[in-house]
Amino acid sequence: MFMAYIEINKDNFYFNLKELSRCAGGVDAIAIVLKDNAYGHGLEIMAKFSSEFGITNAVVKDKKEASLIQKYFKKILILNDNPIVSDKFYFAINDIKDLKNIKKDINIELKIDTGMHRNGISIKEIDKALDIISDKKINLVGVMTHYKSADKLGSDFFWQQKIFQKVLSKIRDRGFKNFRVHSHNSSALLRINKFTEDIVRVGISAYGYNELDSVFNKIKLKPVLSLFATRVSSKLLKKGSRIGYGGGITLNKNNIISTYDLGYGDGWFRSNKGYMLPSGIKILGKVSMDFISLASIEDNLCIMNNAQITAKFFDTISYEIMTNLDSNIKRFIT
Repeated sequence: MFMAYIEINKDNFYFNLKELSRCAGGVDAIAIVLKDNAYGHGLEIMAKFSSEFGITNAVVKDKKEASLIQKYFKKILILNDNPIVSDKFYFAINDIKDLKNIKKDINIELKIDTGMHRNGISIKEIDKALDIISDKKINLVGVMTHYKSADKLGSDFFWQQKIFQKVLSKIRDRGFKNFRVHSHNSSALLRINKFTEDIVRVGISAYGYNELDSVFNKIKLKPVLSLFATRVSSKLLKKGSRIGYGGGITLNKNNIISTYDLGYGDGWFRSNKGYMLPSGIKILGKVSMDFISLASIEDNLCIMNNAQITAKFFDTISYEIMTNLDSNIKRFIT
């Protein structure tokens, strides 16, 4: 059967988690980010691996994702969905208007806008938000923020940290206690000397990528995902033959050209730039919806085993490369 497929390297995933646990002071501080199909790796696969490693906290996009993995974790933070009463589900509050419809006993985590200006309660609205939480007897179980440039050398990271600490002091002065605190993502964790918060939201680093600027001493991580395609057909084409839509590439010699079962319908990028596989073979012509053309007769070819390298070629980021991959592509464990 012809099919593109993905290999997930469990040993590499555990290697990364060991490194990150060391940085965080222990596995109990790790909250694994599994949103968007675990960054393309497979939601349930990575949830199971994380649980087996000893991680008890997860972060997902919505209740649908949370419901699929709830058996693996004690607490699941849901970043964007309508809150419900649940002992296990915690809901991020991204705007003060979200508090108005929340019922008593729902577990919420206030997201504070400390400068990214994407989601979160603004500094001037914090007292109002705390009033609503007190009046409605909502469970404030966490306070969080997100850094806009933790991966970059500069003052923004420290500036946001300072604002967040002031907010935490204000919340505690209002009599709130026993809530967990978290502001660090992968890059924030990897750049600091000592981690002191309750949990760290570990995403891209768990999957093998340290996105810090080169000025930092980088902790080496190992990519977890590799993408493969299988050969569908082969034919001997003469010199001068033009390949693909628009005849985008012309052969300069006789060669055997094969099609492989991967295209932009699978989440690969439509391009005529001649992407080079890890083996050194280049994709010929424009990528089709379901196929690519290569000068090869191998039955299976690795298309990508390092999303950072691929991202540089397509002028994007590793996150986009991996999350683009269709969830229906079969994932295998190696």
